[in-house]
Amino acid sequence: MKVYLNGEFVAKEQASISVFDHGLLYGDGIFEGIRLYEGCVFKLDQHLERLEHSAKAILLDIPISRAELAAAVCETCRQNNLDSGYIRLLITRGVGHLGLSPTGCERPNVVIIADKIQLYPKEYYDEGLKIITVPTRRISPAALPPMVKSLNYLNNILAKMEAQQSGYLEAIMLNDEGYVAECTGDNIFIVYKGRIITTPSSAGALRGITRDVAISIAEELGLPMDTNNITRYDVWNAEECFLTGTAAEIIPVVEVDGRCVGDGHPGPITKSFMDLFRAKVSLEGSMI
Repeated sequence: MKVYLNGEFVAKEQASISVFDHGLLYGDGIFEGIRLYEGCVFKLDQHLERLEHSAKAILLDIPISRAELAAAVCETCRQNNLDSGYIRLLITRGVGHLGLSPTGCERPNVVIIADKIQLYPKEYYDEGLKIITVPTRRISPAALPPMVKSLNYLNNILAKMEAQQSGYLEAIMLNDEGYVAECTGDNIFIVYKGRIITTPSSAGALRGITRDVAISIAEELGLPMDTNNITRYDVWNAEECFLTGTAAEIIPVVEVDGRCVGDGHPGPITKSFMDLFRAKVSLEGSMI
């Protein structure tokens, strides 16, 4: 494997940054997870725009232009002979002093990794996921805007560990008011009486790229789309439920907290979303 590191391609074993990088010391940095489908980098421009917004939010200067980043992403895929896979683009604050202040960090590090990924086995897309709600709450937007895709994922990691300790692959995270925020790595949608409902960023949800695609699919299908606060009760009594994320794509949920969603099988609306999403992935992006 070749890894892009500050303008050069280096072997996986030699791809390293300093232990004094604030990305390691404090999780001070940002990232994007991007998918490659049949030689097409899906929604690359949208991912790079979100990266720029995250950088602006934490006062991090990206050292190369969007066009240069896009070219580097595509070249990383070519260097690794990938036709389909997962791309992790990250920018760290850079090497600095041991204090919290980033003023001593002279130059951010840019890293791009391209590899294969399979988040969930195929049977979960066919039969659906069973998930639970975990005790760990989503960080309040007043503390850290959920729109910032930062390198500090400890909040989500703790929630993921709680799910795994209980025998589940994914979990719902509530916000400090008790409303559904998102899952540990995915956005959540429910279907109720023909309406598609997802949680707002103000509740603690990431503005997911796949979430935006799902919203556009609802428009294509002519289905009413709402962005509102959702309670656990709403999810328990939904007719259908599905999750969206770059790695997970669109995946159905058939049980939440021991309660069947709908009839306990992936619903027809969810299946329509999955089919339309799969039709888009090699058409809406940048060819490598």
